[in-house]
Amino acid sequence: MLGNFGVLVVPLIILVAIIAMSLRVLREYERGVVFFLGRFQRVKGPGLIIVVPVIQQMVKVDLRIITLDVPSQDVISQDNVTVRVNAVLYFRVVDSEKAVIQVENYYAATSQLAQTTLRSVLGKHDLDEMLSERDKLNNDIQGILDQQTDAWGIKVTNVEIKHVDLDESMIRAIARQAEAERERRAKVIHAEGEFQAAEQLVNAARMMEESPAALQLRYLQTMADMSTSGKTSSIFFPLPMELTGAFQQFAEHFTPKGRGEG
Repeated sequence: MLGNFGVLVVPLIILVAIIAMSLRVLREYERGVVFFLGRFQRVKGPGLIIVVPVIQQMVKVDLRIITLDVPSQDVISQDNVTVRVNAVLYFRVVDSEKAVIQVENYYAATSQLAQTTLRSVLGKHDLDEMLSERDKLNNDIQGILDQQTDAWGIKVTNVEIKHVDLDESMIRAIARQAEAERERRAKVIHAEGEFQAAEQLVNAARMMEESPAALQLRYLQTMADMSTSGKTSSIFFPLPMELTGAFQQFAEHFTPKGRGEG
């Protein structure tokens, strides 16, 4: 009796061990690519799944967004300036089957592709575009990477250029350029102010020419300003504007009218 019980216990223990080894739990963000005798069978998960030992194998794939820090790359810009650029890449697996079957290591492959794409794209632009048009460059790099990694079941969600490191000599050159630009703007603003002031003076002269009383009032205002300043001691003799007009008519009367005619 005991011998028969012992014969039954051993297979039962083996069966329980096989069932325990077959049970797998996949989290919500995980998928399992199952192979049956080396051939792709299906993608399972999440939750409790059964993988028969020996005849079935499973490879876990994480579907969360992965942050990849692209190492610093030496880039020669289109205007022959050497800079060091690094970036950060965000991607995730959208097709677990392709990510396991089509590429050996999708993480390493994406990292190497990001480095080469970063150098090739930035090498087609000059330094000013690298510093001022980062959004456009980010979109260009993302589009190229997304197209290349689509066959691997990878979706590149975002690319951000973090730093563009320059030599000290180039930093000084950029500072001199910025200073020259500020001086140019200051001169332009000053010239525009002089031009506007000249226009206003011309308009004021025309108004005073049409109304002699306005010129007389301006004359009296100038006298008042000088007398209240406290820094000058001047004596003014008011001269009527009509008197200057009489002098002008007198001069015109005695000016020969036929001068210059043959």
